[in-house]
Amino acid sequence: MTKSIRAVGLYVLLAFPALAALQGCTDLDETPVSAITPENFYRNEGEVLSGLVAVYAELRNSLGDYYNVTQVSSDENIVPTRGTDWYDNGKWLELHRQTWGPNSASGLADINGAWNNLFTGVARANVVLNALEGVSVANEAVMEAELRTLRAMFYYLLMDMFGGVPIVEDLQITPRARNTRAEVFAFVESELLAAREVLPATWPAAFNGRITKGGADAILASLYLNAQVFTGEVTASGLQPGAAKWQEAVAVADRILNSGTYSLATNWRSNFTADNHLSPEIILVVKHLNQDGLGLTFLQRALHYNQVDGEDPWNGFATIAETYNAFDNADTRKVIFLAGLQNSLESHATPVKDRLGNPLFYNPDLGDITQATEGAGVRIAKWPVDPAHANQNHGNDFAYFRLAEIILIKAEALNELGQTPAAVALVNQVRARVFNPAKPLNAASFTQATFRDQILAERLFELASEAKRRMDLIRHGKFTLPWSYKLQTEPYRILMPIPQSQLATNPLLTQNPGY
Repeated sequence: MTKSIRAVGLYVLLAFPALAALQGCTDLDETPVSAITPENFYRNEGEVLSGLVAVYAELRNSLGDYYNVTQVSSDENIVPTRGTDWYDNGKWLELHRQTWGPNSASGLADINGAWNNLFTGVARANVVLNALEGVSVANEAVMEAELRTLRAMFYYLLMDMFGGVPIVEDLQITPRARNTRAEVFAFVESELLAAREVLPATWPAAFNGRITKGGADAILASLYLNAQVFTGEVTASGLQPGAAKWQEAVAVADRILNSGTYSLATNWRSNFTADNHLSPEIILVVKHLNQDGLGLTFLQRALHYNQVDGEDPWNGFATIAETYNAFDNADTRKVIFLAGLQNSLESHATPVKDRLGNPLFYNPDLGDITQATEGAGVRIAKWPVDPAHANQNHGNDFAYFRLAEIILIKAEALNELGQTPAAVALVNQVRARVFNPAKPLNAASFTQATFRDQILAERLFELASEAKRRMDLIRHGKFTLPWSYKLQTEPYRILMPIPQSQLATNPLLTQNPGY
C-alpha cells in the first residue's frame, strides 16, 4: 500500500536541515541579502511545522552513529576487517572489543558523532520551542508537546551513552557544565509526564509517525525499567545502582496495554517490512521513504556487494555465531538471519557469487576477524528488501518501541517484584505468535533469578538489531563480560567516554571515570 500524498509531503520535509538550529560564531564581513532566522521565520503554522519536521529528521539521524555504537559494542553485531574493507583505523573492532577511548579511532568518529547528532536534535528542538513563545498558531500546545518529547528522547539516548550531560533549554551558545545523570533522568521524566497529557492518543493516517501519548509512555516505561542504571553513579570500579522503579514501569506499561490503541501484529514479520506503517504494534517510529537520502540503510551495511539488485551493499555488519545459535530453530524470529548459501534477496532463486565467482556462503564461523573473508559471518536482515527501493534507500520504518517490548518491560518489572508466574505468562504472549506448534515456557520451571536470565534471552530473540541490546546487557550486569572475539573489559565501560573534541570545545565538561 502506498503512503498518502499528504504523508509523503510531510516525510519529504525530513530531508531539509533545521532552520538556524545551530548558531555559528564566525564573524563575516558580508551581510547576506536574506537569511532565515528564528526571528524572521516562525510566523505561522506551516513554518513552525517545518521546524518541527527538522527535529524529527534528527531522530532519523540517530540510526547512524548512535545506532552503530550501541549495536557494535554488544554481542549482536560485529564488523570484521575484510581485506582492505572495514578497517577504518581499527574503529569497528575497537567498538566490538570495547577498547575505545576519548581520543581513539571510534572515540573521535562514531562516539563523537553520536554526541553531535543527539545534541543537534536538542538544539533543533530548542529553536522551535523558543519560537513558539513568540507566535500563536493552531495546534501550538500539541506541537510543543511533540518537541518536548523528542528533546526528551534525545536526552534519553545521551544519558544512556554518556551518563550526565549538560541540560540545555535555551539558545545561548556558552560552555556548560555537566548535569548529573540523575538530574538528566529527572528532566527526561518530567518532560515526558508533562507532554503526555497534551499529546493525542493517535494521529490520522496521513500523519503516521508523529509522537503520540503512547510514544511518550513507551520512553517512560524504558526509563523506569533502567532506573537503577540511569540514576546510579558510575565510578572506575563500576556502577553503584540508584533506586529501582519497577512498580512505575508496570504502571506505565499498563497505560499502554490498556489504552486499546495497540495490538500485537498477527504476523511478526510485518513489523519490519516496507509496509510496516500498517502494523498495529508500532508505538514510536522513525519514518523512512524509498527516496534518496530518506531511506533505511541497514541492508546496505550488512549484505554482500552483489546481493541486492540495483544496489551496492557494503558487506560489513555481521553477528557472532553464539548469538545466531541462541535462537531456537522453530522460532519464526530466526528468519532475520542469513546463513549458508545465498541467493539474491529480490529474485530469490538467483544464486549470488562472491567477487571471485564462487557461490556466496555466509559462514557463522567468522574466523580471524582481522582478516575475514567476504562471506564470514551471519548477516541480520530483519528489515527485508523494499521491492520499490531506490538504491540503498528502503521505505521500511524503524520502530524504537513496539508493543511486544512493552509486554517484556512489564514482565521484567513483575519478575523483579517477585511475581514470576505473572511475568512468565506475559512472555508467553510474545512467544505465542512465533512458535507453531506453540512452545510456552513453564512457570514452575523458573525461579526469579533463572527467569531474569530468560527475560534477557527473550529480549534478544524479540528485539535483535533494534538498538536495545547494549542497554539490556548493562542493566543485567553482563555488558563488560567476555564473549567470542571480546575479552572481559573494565566495569566503567558501561559509559562511553566524553570525546576529546568535546572536552576541548567546552572546558566545563569533565571526563567519565576510568577514562
